[in-house]
Amino acid sequence: MTSPYGLHRVLEPAGVLPQQAWRLDASPGCGADEVVVDVERLNLDAASFRQLRERHGTGAALRRAVLDIVAERGKLQNPVTGSGGMLLGVVRAVGPASPLGLRVGQRIATLVSLTLTPLRITDGLAAWDGTTEQAPCAGTAVLFGRSVAAVLPADLPDELALSVLDVCGAPALTDRLVRRRAAEGRPVGSVLVLGGGGKSGSLSLAAARRAGASRVVALVPTPGEAARVQTSGLADEVVLADARDPVAVLAAVGRPVDLTVVCVDVPGCEHGAILATAEGGTVVFFSMATSFPAAALGAEGLAADVELLVGNGYVPGHAAFALELVRSEPAVRALFDHRQTAQA
Repeated sequence: MTSPYGLHRVLEPAGVLPQQAWRLDASPGCGADEVVVDVERLNLDAASFRQLRERHGTGAALRRAVLDIVAERGKLQNPVTGSGGMLLGVVRAVGPASPLGLRVGQRIATLVSLTLTPLRITDGLAAWDGTTEQAPCAGTAVLFGRSVAAVLPADLPDELALSVLDVCGAPALTDRLVRRRAAEGRPVGSVLVLGGGGKSGSLSLAAARRAGASRVVALVPTPGEAARVQTSGLADEVVLADARDPVAVLAAVGRPVDLTVVCVDVPGCEHGAILATAEGGTVVFFSMATSFPAAALGAEGLAADVELLVGNGYVPGHAAFALELVRSEPAVRALFDHRQTAQA
């Protein structure tokens, strides 16, 4: 009997959900409410990819590291960052009780983490050179009854669509928070995005502006990135600082903001985000490198009356919202295209 949560795929330890499990059953048989996918491409999340590249470099060593994780665990879950990514593929089989509304032959992107997705790799990642987060891949993956997936749009290149869908939770939640506070009579006048030049960062800048924020600030680490974001017009202010340096972040931002969105893929950015946020404001962490103890204890130690939120990557309608931002905001599309060109 299958479980919509994937409990039947957990091999060890018993009684936990797939994301927490050490090892999953990744066999490609299709259960009653499952969907089996022929994988074409993996998209490693930014924090995991950075950590793996820093440790293993590129090429054969990096491929072997990823293959070893998947072979040992039946899923892709970086043992250091705890994170994984998502994938693109073609629906191979759909169980008769699957509620996902998918059909055999559809090309989809999974909107659930590879840390809970049963995965087999059958080609040794032979076509991946390790220089980009996206890895061409042959293999199979399994979705559960409570999984989420999006049919790939026909009007966008696969690589672009996958990059957008990988981070679509960030702009959707940014939009929700700005609009919710306005409805509560606490309008968000100012929004700061740490990592405003990245994928989730640029989308969050556009979402904040569209939702009605009157001051949108992008913090980036290098002059080159600052110039690109400035040219894009997505932010009212573009400031330069190391997001891991709390004092430098506060000095760069100046007047504290109502909402800070953390989209930086390195650890140590919690305290700067808290310092840059006004009393009664909100900080939302979208980086898998975030430390909950550092954030919670840091806010306590700074006597900061700020709301701390963890972005879980899912907001109803998040995929369609992010794809429409890319379609309708040329500046966002240009930043995505630049990233893909730079990595090519």
